[in-house]
Amino acid sequence: MITLKGENIYLRALEPNDLEFVYAMENDESIWEVSNTQTPYSRFLVRQYLENAQQDIYEAKQLRLAICQDQDFPAIGLIDLFEFDPKNNRAGVGIVIQKGENRNQNIGSEALELLIKYSFHNLNLHQLYANIAVGNVASIALFTKFGFEKIGIKKDWILLNNHYHDEAIFQLINKQI
Repeated sequence: MITLKGENIYLRALEPNDLEFVYAMENDESIWEVSNTQTPYSRFLVRQYLENAQQDIYEAKQLRLAICQDQDFPAIGLIDLFEFDPKNNRAGVGIVIQKGENRNQNIGSEALELLIKYSFHNLNLHQLYANIAVGNVASIALFTKFGFEKIGIKKDWILLNNHYHDEAIFQLINKQI
C-alpha cells in the first residue's frame, strides 16, 4: 500500500489553518520565479482557494499537498500536481520549500519520491513532467535524481529582471504501465 508518509516527512491535504502559510508562500517574491506567480494574493483569495481545496484532483485538475516534518502539523513546503490530464495519464509536478534552512536536507527528495509513488500507483499516471529554469541547478539535480530526463528547452521562456531565460522540460515515464 502506498502512503504519503516517509521516514522524515509526510504529505497532507491543505487545511483551513494553512491560510497564513499559503498566504506567505504565494506572496514571497523570492520564489515567484519558480511558482510562476506575478502578482500578490490577498488573504481573501487564499481563503477561497482553501475552501475549494476539498475538490478532488479529477475536478480541480490539480492537487496541492503540504510538506510536513513533525506531527504538530505545520507545513514547511508545498508539492503540487498540476495540469492533471486523466485522459492521457499525465500531470506536471512542482515543489517549493519555504525557508532556506529547510532546503538541502533531503526534504524535497523525500516529498518528490512520495508524490511519484502516489502518482504512479494510486492515480495510475503514465508520466510526470516538470518545467525548470535552466539555471535552477538544485531543482534539476532533484528531478534527475528520480529519473526525470530533459526532453527539451523552451527558449526565452521566462522574463526575469528584464532578461529572458530558458526553461527546460523534464519528463518521467512510468515504465510499469
